[in-house]
Amino acid sequence: RRTLEILPEDVALFQYSGGTTGISKGAVALHRNLITNTIQFCHWMTSSQEGSEIVLMAIPLFHVYGMVLGMLVGFRMGATLVMVPNARDLPELLGSLQHYKATIFPGVQTLFNAINRYMETSHEQYKLNTLKICISGSSPLMKETKEKFEAVSGGKLVEGYGLSEAPTATHCNPILGENRSGSIGLPLPDVNARIISLEDGRTILQPGEIGELIIHSPQVMQGYHNMPSETEQAIQGGWLYTGDIARMDDDGYFYIVDRKKEMIIRGGYNVYPREIEEILYRHPAVLECAVVGMPHEDLGEEVAAAVLLREGHDASPEDIKRWVKE
Repeated sequence: RRTLEILPEDVALFQYSGGTTGISKGAVALHRNLITNTIQFCHWMTSSQEGSEIVLMAIPLFHVYGMVLGMLVGFRMGATLVMVPNARDLPELLGSLQHYKATIFPGVQTLFNAINRYMETSHEQYKLNTLKICISGSSPLMKETKEKFEAVSGGKLVEGYGLSEAPTATHCNPILGENRSGSIGLPLPDVNARIISLEDGRTILQPGEIGELIIHSPQVMQGYHNMPSETEQAIQGGWLYTGDIARMDDDGYFYIVDRKKEMIIRGGYNVYPREIEEILYRHPAVLECAVVGMPHEDLGEEVAAAVLLREGHDASPEDIKRWVKE
């Protein structure tokens, strides 16, 4: 008989990601990357109690977000994991949450938004008051979604941030401390984060200035599988270049402005789609939206928005444009 010894530097998984270029590539995660991030987040969840938490798993385990912040954190805490095979089946999801008295719920913006809409129109009343910690990741959490979900559930919804190249979380709003609207929160323990110039990729910027977010931490991947040039571009001097445009305030809270590759350059001016999406979401008729850059002969790019209206609401393109302009 042979005993297989697994060491911290051994490869644990390939997490495929579009990364900063949109080309699919395998981020190589080591065992120490996953264990480090699990320990970090267990310390971050200050209101949790070992052996007594119940995690509602409605996000896939084949991605590092669900794998680490759901499964591995749950294992380390000795929690019960309630598996929901189809998150789109909201009666089943909410019924499981109520029946098993879930206390921790990692999810994504679209899921929390869908729950908000369902709770507004459903005749069924669900008791969600056992929820203590709800985490939103993978995409920006809109202020409207956060506030509505907290109102219907009574739980606390905090926004976090992470990426496949540092599987998975690097920042999160405090569970018991101050949550700042629109912020991804503070760096997790042992995570160093900087905002650097978009022009030269080196100059460290001051609080309030907008640049690229770079990260130095023990959960940063080994590199991209069989892609040395892409690895060299992504990891420079031990720092992971995230490709996300961000800023930091005077107290160390970070804010994602947009993806570097999604920034629209209109007539020489930088336009960040997320800023416009935040405004669109405030319109009472808008259910969902996405802002992109479209080719323009004179400006280089023009700003375009795809908008889905709420059922029973009317708004013309002119109404939407007027709202954004104001």
